[in-house]
Amino acid sequence: MLALRLVRGTHPVVQLRRLAVAAAAAGVGFLLLCALGYAVGHPTDPSASVLRLLWCVLPLAATVQFAVAVARTDPSTRPRPGLSAIGLGPARLTAVAAASTAVSCTLGSALALLFYLHLRGDLTGLPFDGAAAELLAADQPVPLAAALTLLAVVPVTAATAAALALRPGRPAADTGAGAAGSPGGSAGVLSATPSALPWGVALLAAGLAVETYAARGDGGGVLAGWVLTAVGLAMMGPGLTHGCGRLLQTVRPGAVRLLAGRVLMNDARRIGRPLGVVCAVGSGAVAALSLYGGKGVGPLSWLGAVLVVGCTTATLLTSALESKQSRARTTEALLRLGAPPTVLRTTALLRAGVLLAVFVPLTWTVGTLAALPLRG
Repeated sequence: MLALRLVRGTHPVVQLRRLAVAAAAAGVGFLLLCALGYAVGHPTDPSASVLRLLWCVLPLAATVQFAVAVARTDPSTRPRPGLSAIGLGPARLTAVAAASTAVSCTLGSALALLFYLHLRGDLTGLPFDGAAAELLAADQPVPLAAALTLLAVVPVTAATAAALALRPGRPAADTGAGAAGSPGGSAGVLSATPSALPWGVALLAAGLAVETYAARGDGGGVLAGWVLTAVGLAMMGPGLTHGCGRLLQTVRPGAVRLLAGRVLMNDARRIGRPLGVVCAVGSGAVAALSLYGGKGVGPLSWLGAVLVVGCTTATLLTSALESKQSRARTTEALLRLGAPPTVLRTTALLRAGVLLAVFVPLTWTVGTLAALPLRG
């Protein structure tokens, strides 16, 4: 009940982010139900059914990542003075965040079930002249237990991930705590420098190698290779972002370059991982466009692609918002000291420019290398 009251009393922008999580959960739930429908309609082809279910892991992971990012920026889960006195300590706020995430995802799963049953004709007859009847196995009864189990995957996974991400006593390096917004925090974060860059490079190389060997096999090997590539890029993201910050501060930096570089170094983990994931998604899009050019792609594939691209991009923007919120005190202090607002805007543009200069070529290169073995 407390989670529902906090949901009702929050800012409309926060409500919009929660509705976006619900919409993403609805899309993933619909994809899972479609995979179930294919399995019911094709009982003699279990390998294809399993492969369809495995491909749903990608939009599921993107949706869970987005849900966690929204939970982290939710004002209702942020510790404030006086809350512990009424029983809302860090552990209780973590439970509230997990419950709010579960509510949003459960709403999306319920909408997915209703839309799926509507397309099957189980509610008001077959819509669209029965165009989706064969795809959804409308002539077969829906296995209710299996459908509810699949629909529970998104709320349970997202709520668990949110609880783990916001758990009390988590390492500061994982959350960006002690960043530039708190006194004395910069030095602490700068000395917890991301060290996973070599492992990310190794996983990236392993993923490209797996894709090369699996190019002439089934889609499962290609999926496994792409997952390794995506994990490698996500691990490389913080190190590359930290390196961009160091690069900005080389060769006698001025105030703008110094400020932009230190912000990137402080926020390397917070925005580096989402940047790496977006880079992985972009490289996958580059490979897919170079191979197929958008031809022969079904509506479910388009839905999955939209979910992955939309959720990863929204996660990056949400993480950027979280980074801005963590620097609020520093920004106010700079403005009180007389720093012109144009300086802050220039540093933001400089940070965005150097990140684009590094990650866009990396995305294109990885996508091109991933597409080469699949063309043969």
